[in-house]
Amino acid sequence: MKAFRSVTSPAVVLDRADVDTDQIIPKQFLKRIERTGFGEFLFFDWRKDPAFELNHQQGRILITGRNFGCGSSREHAPWALEDYGFEAVVAPSYGDIFRQNSLKIGLLPVVLPEDQVRELMERARTGEEITVDLEARTAGGFPFELDDFSRECLLGGLDDIALTLRDVAAIDAYEASRPAPLSTTPA
Repeated sequence: MKAFRSVTSPAVVLDRADVDTDQIIPKQFLKRIERTGFGEFLFFDWRKDPAFELNHQQGRILITGRNFGCGSSREHAPWALEDYGFEAVVAPSYGDIFRQNSLKIGLLPVVLPEDQVRELMERARTGEEITVDLEARTAGGFPFELDDFSRECLLGGLDDIALTLRDVAAIDAYEASRPAPLSTTPA
């Protein structure tokens, strides 16, 4: 996964609460096993409405309402957001599984109090660029919390496989010291 330090961009405002993963990426697009190619289907049903917010805004930061990413546990939802071009999402709260899936791919879910999210929405609507800085743990100048482990993984671009590979020498040494559980030579 790509390392995340900071992003400065116009922000896309999706002023809606309880946006579930079925709306983020509808079920008919879940037939792929790779993580790419989902961006074009992001909010597919809502984008049919010419007035839908994403039809008129561009940016690498999404600012949205509470409980974003609730619903089913599909990991395709953060994949679609990332493939579309988003690097960070700012909201008052998230569906827990969506939040964890986002962290695992390098999409930063920033939690801020609702009044600060509203202020960032207003600033974004005026065209102001917003900066989300993981090193400083700030979004639009507001501090946010993120556990040290998740922060380290994002800053280093470390997904689960990369974390495991950091210990490959120890894993190899352990495996070499153990007898094979089954005979691996022909009888």
